[in-house]
Amino acid sequence: MPTFLIERGFRFFVYMNEHEPIHVHIKKGGSKAKIILVPEILIDKNYGFKLQELKIMLEIITDNYYFLIDKWHETFNK
Repeated sequence: MPTFLIERGFRFFVYMNEHEPIHVHIKKGGSKAKIILVPEILIDKNYGFKLQELKIMLEIITDNYYFLIDKWHETFNK
């Protein structure tokens, strides 16, 4: 599972059998989430992250939005 970014303890990654919509999985400690990137940033799943942690994740995603999308396309040749 390729890791796209590690920032502030959050690991942003994908599984090799991913599908659209373009999204990333995030893990930190025992918590995990799935965030859709396109057509808009949307929290799809959240298992254990507190509201403040979700806000930090969304801030990181916003700051690295095009980088994450480019890495997704590069990984899946789409």
